[in-house]
Amino acid sequence: MNGKPELIAIDHDNYHAQHIGTTKDGLQFFLTTPFEPGIAEYIALFKFDALGNLVDSDIEPLGPRSSFSVDEAKAKYSSKLESLGNISLERIEVKPFSVELNGTKFGLIAIEPEDEDDIWSVELLPGNYMAFFEPWDSGVYDT
Repeated sequence: MNGKPELIAIDHDNYHAQHIGTTKDGLQFFLTTPFEPGIAEYIALFKFDALGNLVDSDIEPLGPRSSFSVDEAKAKYSSKLESLGNISLERIEVKPFSVELNGTKFGLIAIEPEDEDDIWSVELLPGNYMAFFEPWDSGVYDT
């Protein structure tokens, strides 16, 4: 049963999937805060069409946690959320994707099994703070 994921469902929650849903014009979105431990933190806004294809990524580097104001970071995050206009916070279904910024991969990246005992997974990178496994339409993730 373990096969490569075509679509990943993510249910809205009050944790890592707090700001996912759809925009008034029908785009799906995911606003999140990826990080490279000890190196840098980011604010990332990903937008997808109705079929789950990535159509836009807006990734803003904040730098190491010690180098930026938490209040400024919250304001930037809120600004990206407000830029979406009228939204509905709800389940999204998107295709695995990867984009690169300054040599760092971002996205919901499908991880191929390394041997016959392994299974497919999808990890939110960088930071790997959300991991998805079959069934891909469950909407749930591991942290």
